[in-house]
Amino acid sequence: MKIICIGRNYVAHAKELGNDIPEEPIFFMKPDTALLRNNDPFYIPEWTNEVHHEIELVVKINRIGKNIEKRFAHRYYNEIGLGIDFTARDVQAQLKAKGLPWEKAKAFDKSAVLSSTFLPKTIFPDQEAIGFRLDINGATVQESHSGLMIFDFDELIANISKYVTLKIGDLIYTGTPANVGSVAIGDRLEGYLEDKKLFDFEVK
Repeated sequence: MKIICIGRNYVAHAKELGNDIPEEPIFFMKPDTALLRNNDPFYIPEWTNEVHHEIELVVKINRIGKNIEKRFAHRYYNEIGLGIDFTARDVQAQLKAKGLPWEKAKAFDKSAVLSSTFLPKTIFPDQEAIGFRLDINGATVQESHSGLMIFDFDELIANISKYVTLKIGDLIYTGTPANVGSVAIGDRLEGYLEDKKLFDFEVK
């Protein structure tokens, strides 16, 4: 399975990092070793001093597809979950400054938090208004809804499938909203999809 992550899919987040607004989806990959599930603790790697949280809606692909037209893209997923794309921001900045790929900062072990539970998309009456948020130590630090994405689920699936064949079980992390920030040892992170808590774990 593949973990496909979308960058700069919320205008406010792109602006907070000083990036241009993309004209088409930007995506990168994480390996399956990046997955962190079952509310296991996240251990900050010793080689970074600045790990940022990026909460994201996650779409799970349920059929094989290539060159999918947007009008058919809704057939390729039926569940939505929640995840975090942990990013070693200091390492990423160093790599970007040298014009190098970001994998060291994005694809490291256990950097892709994934909720154990996925919810059927049919329970959301409006897929343009799926709310989600991240709380750290009881305070909300990121909160948004799917309607603020630059590219919606179907646009993402159509675009990605032009370049990469999608297979059953692939995960698309659909981008993070504004207010990313650092995590620290001892933090408790709780992720909510609408009013349902989908993950709850600690940083160590």
